[in-house]
Amino acid sequence: MAKNSTTKLISTLKPVLNTLVALSISLVFFALFLLIIGASPKEVFTYMIEGSVGNWFSIQNTLLMMAPLMLVAFCTVLPAKLGMVVIGGEGALVVGGLASAVTGIALADASYALTMSGMFLSAFLAGGIWIGFVGLLKYYKGANETIVSLLMNYIAIALLNHLVEGSLRDPQSLNKPSTYHIGESKMMGDIAGTDVHYGVIIGLFFILFTYFIYHFTTFGFSVRITGGNKKAARLVGLSLGKIILITCFLAGGISGLAGMVEVTAIHGRANASLIAGFGYTGILVSFLSRHNPIAVLPVTFLFGALAASNGLIQRRCELPDATMVVLQGIIFVTIIGWEGFSGKMALQSFKKLKFNLYGSKLLADTFSNYRRSYKS
Repeated sequence: MAKNSTTKLISTLKPVLNTLVALSISLVFFALFLLIIGASPKEVFTYMIEGSVGNWFSIQNTLLMMAPLMLVAFCTVLPAKLGMVVIGGEGALVVGGLASAVTGIALADASYALTMSGMFLSAFLAGGIWIGFVGLLKYYKGANETIVSLLMNYIAIALLNHLVEGSLRDPQSLNKPSTYHIGESKMMGDIAGTDVHYGVIIGLFFILFTYFIYHFTTFGFSVRITGGNKKAARLVGLSLGKIILITCFLAGGISGLAGMVEVTAIHGRANASLIAGFGYTGILVSFLSRHNPIAVLPVTFLFGALAASNGLIQRRCELPDATMVVLQGIIFVTIIGWEGFSGKMALQSFKKLKFNLYGSKLLADTFSNYRRSYKS
């Protein structure tokens, strides 16, 4: 019993340790990058901490940056349970934000509760249908979900630009084409005593919701079986098409809510500000969290902290706004590289252990044979 508990603890801690090691290596590479461009790593890291968790104002900024990331990361997290790599979070966020803005404008004279419910539902449906189409093509046509979801990001962005510069454009939005404002009375409020909107609460809810769904329900069990072995799933009578479509729809729906949060809590309208790269950062969040819904929380806090400190680093260190993007890229490459390296090390260790065990067995057999021969 104790042995099983120890084994389970090791298997749980190993991914965490691997992630921490990869992050540490990333920071070393980033420090080298800063030295190359003539910046002080110590100064940058100091302002990074100060701008993210140095005071209550910085912590609130970090939480605000976390809100859309917590939601959009699920566009990659949930399909990964089926062995699919979907990277269409940016597109789902854009169409979700656009749908929620249109709904908010259409329900301008309705009550706050009805308008918010309508925007929530329309964003979820828009994002769900958008990524659900990726699952549809994957199952029925055998299309590569990674390529399809990536290309649909560009379609979503083109659709947004076309509509906000055309039929949905507010004539008063001169320098930045946008839809009409949903109205200040329909904006999402802040949590009492803070400057943090309720989008953070929505993100936390879906982290717990998806964890519960995938670990304590029949559907979640079916997804785990399908992701582990599709042939076995077919043998036990599971409907792969249904599971893929529901998973992709749920993933896209949650990601679409990230767009709704951006519209109702930040911008008040749909425009190019929705194309902020949250969807692509969400891919990194998913891989860094190893597609674990609970692990999404600390990982989004990390990337929220990086985003929150970016402005301070620009002002104090006179670095471009792409500095944190460089760090994100280094983290992504290092995570992938370290996964392959640690996996290769584990394989070599296993082979070495197997060889040693075989050698020990061979030595023991030889000694036993020698003893039997000696006695006879």
